[in-house]
Order: sequence, then structure tokens, then C-alpha cells
Amino acid sequence: MSEFQELLNGQLQDDEFRKEWEDIQPEMDVIRAMVDARISQNLTQKELAKRTGIDQADISKLENGTRNPSLKLLKRLADGMTLKLEFVPKRSVEK
Repeated sequence: MSEFQELLNGQLQDDEFRKEWEDIQPEMDVIRAMVDARISQNLTQKELAKRTGIDQADISKLENGTRNPSLKLLKRLADGMTLKLEFVPKRSVEK
């Protein structure tokens, strides 16, 4: 197990930390999906910018989480791909 994973596992034992971590997961999932989609097409940020007309600096901000994308922007980023958003029920927690 990596040092990061060990540290994270320890931190996740704290209820407050775990809640914050879980709260940011949707944003992290969107960022991960954007980066994975770009990389799967073997595109640099600059190439994606040229293809979509979105400034490369804005793509960088989206990928590092300092800017939240609108649905319209996500559609532009999905150029040549199908954009799929999903609402998935949370697992019920038994106590």
C-alpha cells in the first residue's frame, strides 16, 4: 500500500474528514473523467483547446479543480464523445 493510501485510510477514520472527503468526490469524479477522456484521445490540453475552442488555461483550471464546468462546457469538452451524467443511489448505511 502506498504512503498516501495509508495516510488517507488513517484520516478516513475521522468522521469529519470522511464527510468532507465524500462531499468532494462528485467534483473529483468529473475532473477524473475529463482528464481520462482527453488522455484516451491522446490529446494535450493545447490540442483539446484548439479542437473545442476553449482556452487552454481554462482547460487547465477545470482539470486542477479551480473552476467548475457548466453542463454546456462539459458538452463542448465531450467533442466526439457521448456525455453521460448519472444519478446513482447511495448505499444505505446499516447501524
